[in-house]
Amino acid sequence: MPADLFPSRTLALYLARMFISRTLAMLLMLVLVLQVLDLLSESGKILAHPGNGQAEIWRYVTLRAPQLAAFFLPYSVLLGTLGTFWPLNQNSEVVAMRAAGLSAHQILAPLLATAGIISLTSLAFNELVVTHSNATLKAWQDAEFGAIPKGSAIRSNVYLADGPNVLVAQTVSGHGAAMRMEGVTWYGRDAAGMVTRQMRSPAASYAAPGWRLEAPRGFEVAGTRSTPLAGQIVAHGITPAEVAINTVNADAEDIVQLYGSIRELRAAGRHTAELEGKWWHKLSGPFSCLLMPLLGAVAGFGLARSGQLFIRLVIGMALGFTYFVVDNAALALGNFGAYPPLLAAWSPFLLFAAVGELVLLKTEE
Repeated sequence: MPADLFPSRTLALYLARMFISRTLAMLLMLVLVLQVLDLLSESGKILAHPGNGQAEIWRYVTLRAPQLAAFFLPYSVLLGTLGTFWPLNQNSEVVAMRAAGLSAHQILAPLLATAGIISLTSLAFNELVVTHSNATLKAWQDAEFGAIPKGSAIRSNVYLADGPNVLVAQTVSGHGAAMRMEGVTWYGRDAAGMVTRQMRSPAASYAAPGWRLEAPRGFEVAGTRSTPLAGQIVAHGITPAEVAINTVNADAEDIVQLYGSIRELRAAGRHTAELEGKWWHKLSGPFSCLLMPLLGAVAGFGLARSGQLFIRLVIGMALGFTYFVVDNAALALGNFGAYPPLLAAWSPFLLFAAVGELVLLKTEE
């Protein structure tokens, strides 16, 4: 079977090198341009925090660049496919390959094999690097680019209800009894839901039960008075386990952690369709790179002198970008419960794989 798909080792390596070089060039160009545009909008916010300087700018770049690379890698593979097949067709190299007896599938096989390696690399990169970048960057942005707590599993913008009252934390870090909150605000509300009292604290720790506010400052709504208070314990009904359940961020957890979070939520009777869809998409998303050579292959076949080369290029680009639109739409419908999570994540991949194969078979004929 490998000999049938790759009859010429030299030709396979030639196509693979051309494809990977163009894909990486497209990815580097997209990341550099978008990183510069992103810095133009975010650098002012970063430097606005006292003490921030060039080091924080570079820190933002190191956290943001992996996100951009992961997001635009499938687009880069599509553009790399088109950038590979366009000159091959323009220079009649595809015609020479077909004249030598190679089928369209054999010409495409080196690109598909390379895209498969890219997909596996993307999956590993997302789970090992991007999830950490997502969690750290979100916590840093929520802290307005100031200091963020040390430790793993940093969560940000946490809202928790304790009966009629509400506990809000800017960031939460740690696990179990060692869990710690930063930038804490507790709102005491009456039966009608109106806020009657408020306490702010720079930090809170678990008091088993409740959360001990450190150096809190109270505010009485009725008297509009703000006064410093001694240490207070609030939110007795909120446990670290409940905090963990209510602060699941699918983008900041790897596939194993997210699976565990989904199981905990399901055991607590919570709705998990959205998280399940994102869990499946952690697998189907990287493998969209494997689909791009199939969708972009339409640009490589057909005679260049027929005058339809540019049209084929546009069709290949349109097929690829339509896939991303349909993929996002299916994921959104899955989040609303219109589709089962598995179907929402994988149906666009299977649908466009069938479309790409149909186009390729039509080319063979």
